[in-house]
Amino acid sequence: MNPDPEMLWAELQRREARPDMVYAVATQGVFCRFGCPSRLPLRRNVRFFPDCASAEAAGFRPCRRCDPLGTRAALHAEAVRDACARIEGAEAMPPLAELAAHAGYARHHFLRLFREITGLTPRAYADAVKARRLQAALGEGARVAEAVAEAGFGSESRVYEQPGRLLGMSPGAARRGGEGETIHHAFTASPLGLLMVAATEKGICRIAFGPDRATLLGELAARFPKARHLAGGEAMAVVLQGVVALIEEPHAARALPLDLRGTAFQQRVWQALMAIPPGETTTYSGLAEAIGQPRAVRAVAAACAANPAALAVPCHRVIGKDGALTGYRWGLPRKRELLAREKAPA
Repeated sequence: MNPDPEMLWAELQRREARPDMVYAVATQGVFCRFGCPSRLPLRRNVRFFPDCASAEAAGFRPCRRCDPLGTRAALHAEAVRDACARIEGAEAMPPLAELAAHAGYARHHFLRLFREITGLTPRAYADAVKARRLQAALGEGARVAEAVAEAGFGSESRVYEQPGRLLGMSPGAARRGGEGETIHHAFTASPLGLLMVAATEKGICRIAFGPDRATLLGELAARFPKARHLAGGEAMAVVLQGVVALIEEPHAARALPLDLRGTAFQQRVWQALMAIPPGETTTYSGLAEAIGQPRAVRAVAAACAANPAALAVPCHRVIGKDGALTGYRWGLPRKRELLAREKAPA
């Protein structure tokens, strides 16, 4: 069934994101994605199409502002990936001006692109890299002072000043690395690719997509290096079924037992994400307002990026103010597909 044009026009007026449709403006000869920041056209000049190919076949060219084909977005993503690689490979945080110049953008423009794509500033990304190194060193049993120095932090006070801010747990707990715990894991093919679910005796501690089992198991082991990891089990079959149902039936309420370990702030953000109904979206600023900290937009974005449980904690429902999908740790194609499924009639 084709969508009602008047319903689409109403969504367009509200600047709602609609990944499965584009609209064209006859007087300008261009087609745009829903949420385009351009001035709203007159209704009589608007035509709707199910995809970009249909709009191009009708003689329209892509809008330069919202980039519906994603050509410019791909160039931006490549520049940010390269910057991330430079940060990862550097012992000290490269200056913002240096990263921007290497990417070929003005400083303020590069900063905006980096935040839109990763959900973090370059400085916050560098801190996350150091935190990952710290966690790895602690997981290998290194003394806290040695691990802090090896990770690149200037002093232990950076780690202890806000307990758990960097690791989602205390350095001591990170050093224990899940010691004494048993974590069961299981894999399944899903409509969105290979899916892994892991659970402690308290509940699901990780839901992740990945290219292969080895990568997913490596990520789990990095988080809980000293835990006992076991495959399968009858209980995991039931858990897997419930998780896959979140993809197949996004409008059906699913109360999954969770054991998500994060800071108090991260937990608040994750709870706010779980309160967003399927089919609805918010922005980082909207999420910050929802938890009562409107100025903590960057910290909210970082908490979304640290989400350990895809689907159960629906960080895919966070989009840019202009309707752009922005970043998603499990890939924008999956985010686009999840949103399209949730937009479909129940």
